[in-house]
Amino acid sequence: MELLEREPFLATLAEYAADARQGSGRLVLVYGESGIGKTALLEAFQRRSPELRWLWGGCERLMTPRPLGPLFDIAAQAGGELASLATRAGSPRDRLFAAFLAEIGTIPASTGPAGTATIAVMEDVHWADEATIDLLSYLGRRLSRSPALVVATYRDHEIADDHPFRLVLGDLATQRGTRRMQLSPLTVDAVRALAGPRDVDAAELHRVTGGNPFYVIEVLDAGWPSVPPTVRDAVAARLARAGAATRQAIEAAAVLGPRVDAALLAALVPDPGPATQAGLDSGILATDGAGLRFRHELVRMAVEAAISPLRQAELHAALLAALERRGDSDPALLAHHAAGAGNAPAVLRHAAEAGRRSAALGARRAAAAQFERALEFAGPAGADDQTRAELHEAAAGQYAMLDYWQKAEAALRTAIGLRRGLGDELRVGDDLRQLSLALNGLCQGAESDWATAESVRVLEALPASVELAWAYANHGATLIGSGRLGEGVAEMSRALALGEKLGAPDVQSFALNGSGLALAWAGLDGTTQVEQALRLALAADLQEHAARAYSSRHEIAIGCSRFDEAERFFAEGAAYCDEHEIGVFSQCLRGFRGWALLARGRWDEAASQCEQSLRRRLSPVNRIKPLQVLGLIRGRRDEPGAWPALDEALDLAEQACEVQCAVLTELARAELRWLAGEDDAARAELRSARDRSREFGDQMTAGATAIWLHRLGEPADDDGPAGPHALSGPLASERAGAWARAADQWNRLGRPYDGALARLGSPDESDLRDALAVFMELGAAATAGWTRRRMRELGIRTIPRGPRPATRTAPAGLTAREQEVLALISAGLANREISQRLFISERTVQHHVSAVLAKIGVPSRTAAAREAARIGIAGPG
Repeated sequence: MELLEREPFLATLAEYAADARQGSGRLVLVYGESGIGKTALLEAFQRRSPELRWLWGGCERLMTPRPLGPLFDIAAQAGGELASLATRAGSPRDRLFAAFLAEIGTIPASTGPAGTATIAVMEDVHWADEATIDLLSYLGRRLSRSPALVVATYRDHEIADDHPFRLVLGDLATQRGTRRMQLSPLTVDAVRALAGPRDVDAAELHRVTGGNPFYVIEVLDAGWPSVPPTVRDAVAARLARAGAATRQAIEAAAVLGPRVDAALLAALVPDPGPATQAGLDSGILATDGAGLRFRHELVRMAVEAAISPLRQAELHAALLAALERRGDSDPALLAHHAAGAGNAPAVLRHAAEAGRRSAALGARRAAAAQFERALEFAGPAGADDQTRAELHEAAAGQYAMLDYWQKAEAALRTAIGLRRGLGDELRVGDDLRQLSLALNGLCQGAESDWATAESVRVLEALPASVELAWAYANHGATLIGSGRLGEGVAEMSRALALGEKLGAPDVQSFALNGSGLALAWAGLDGTTQVEQALRLALAADLQEHAARAYSSRHEIAIGCSRFDEAERFFAEGAAYCDEHEIGVFSQCLRGFRGWALLARGRWDEAASQCEQSLRRRLSPVNRIKPLQVLGLIRGRRDEPGAWPALDEALDLAEQACEVQCAVLTELARAELRWLAGEDDAARAELRSARDRSREFGDQMTAGATAIWLHRLGEPADDDGPAGPHALSGPLASERAGAWARAADQWNRLGRPYDGALARLGSPDESDLRDALAVFMELGAAATAGWTRRRMRELGIRTIPRGPRPATRTAPAGLTAREQEVLALISAGLANREISQRLFISERTVQHHVSAVLAKIGVPSRTAAAREAARIGIAGPG
């Protein structure tokens, strides 16, 4: 059938292929709703480009995705080193990724003439596991120097805001080799052309189907208008016309998955040849190289949904038996069919193995889902308490890395009960230690402290062990978090010594990291210990501990206002966490980066990042930092929502018994009360912060508390941590009345807002005007208002006014040009079309698009169009 209204897309793909032939590869993201014609477009391009080398892979809608499914599909076609690695159990993921890139960047002599290129297709990545998403991210950064195109197709409307691929799309958009291609629905004219001589109302058919080519064709083939306008009914009508043998073969193929393995189909259906040919003739099946596939996934889903539960279970059971006989199948696939068959022992066996493999590949969500599946069937399988405890512990380990502390708590409490029943005190003690971490993540500080102490008590009654070393290290972290830095470092030293004696590099890395962080908080140099912890973790492939050390190193650099260094550790740490799917520290890094962006005056970026973080499913403890930063920005800018954010942050910090977080939140609250002219309330907040600081030896918060007490005329706390001795550098200069020097010192550190604040104590008009200019540039309307009031009190005239009303009310702070770009995005225009419409370069358009997405806090152009409608920016008529 003719491919309608797709010529511009085919021409663009041809341009990208030409670039690839010259060594400038591309990652092309082809997206649109189900049935829009993504696969049909690529098949048409393949027919037009026989000289190119084509490799196809895809993701499948399994209950739990198969890790790196597209890579293994393509490896089977490509052969060579990639195939060798793919068939070797336990191949490291980084070697698989590198081999994949090398394979598509090499053109075999038998493939075609010099100057050709490889097209590697990965279909349906909206069903991809995290490891496959990481592969796309890896390729996006490297393809621009390779003679290859990687084309990934996905359904954008099936990717939720918290989907891992949604988070990666924003990063891919910044890569110069990435291109996007959104397929649009057919017009009424195209629907009329598809209908041909049939007596149908093309406009009504277009309305019913929404212009989706798949729906249009299915409805037409099923017999418009007598059939209901759903894919399931259309497919059911076609199956009803087929013979019993054909129906059975197609049902069996549907249970197999989107691509039909001929050998497995033969194990389910005797002599499937005639029946599959009938499926091809009917259009339900299509050829896929040497194999078969469903013409569309929706067709397969409709067929599978119509199979009776008993028949589905029989088919899954037969498939499981055939796959087990082969002996080389992916355990995720085996677990899927075992679950479909209701075979509890097989689910328990294969899901546990699939979970371990997924965890090793860094696909932690898939790993957690497999352990959950195993636990679901553990009862019917008659699993013993030992096995059930191990499964709960394995699931809790993945939940912890994903920042899913509530699930981790439930799994660990169950495991502790089972271990106690078994009399396994060693595992009870270690599970209690891990439970304390989960409770800390949930901001249940008192219970976390109890679990920490109980873990030490249980394990000290047993012979010395790695678990005891861990309990000491965890106790040290608890002491440090509560402000008892010296005691905490001593406990960390005890853990380090025992860890070294027992050969436990993970304990050593944790203890070194904790000691270094405590020293940094105390105003000393802790970087040596943290960097040693990082080197140790990376050398031993201790992913959790490497991520923790990256976060600590990032935090220390921010505390010292070494922002370039902090940005480097953020980039390295975030990439590491994303690659290994360690969400707990990925969010921790982003929380600290919010503070860095705030300090550097990059408030739009900070607010956007914090808002995006808070829209995700964050643990309570990881909510605190974005709430603090967002509350401060909104308060300084006199925007709504400041106090709810700071109220929640303080509640969480107090519940968690996190003294440092509570002090920082109270300092933010004191500043906002001061800006509102509520000096007495501000002093009350500061006195509370000062009292908490007596529990905590952190020089950063002590200094900040001391200078704010000074600014509000509160007497110095000479004997406390917030006394004059806590002040150094620009803080000491400000207290001494050297306002210009203090501002200069802050500015050299890259902290413009703090520099402007330091000038506010000065009676000099030029100091106040300089401060006001900074506040106006940052959009700090509340702080600028305070400054104007002080200038008027000093009798200063011709005080600059705030921004014009039009600027103030610009949605999301967008400039006029950015509003134009957003309007054209909402109209569905690509960057090239926008550049032609606005007479600017495509590169400039890309910069504007990136700025727009950041300011309105959305990850994609589709989401931007929705937000544009919400804030009243319409596309051109």
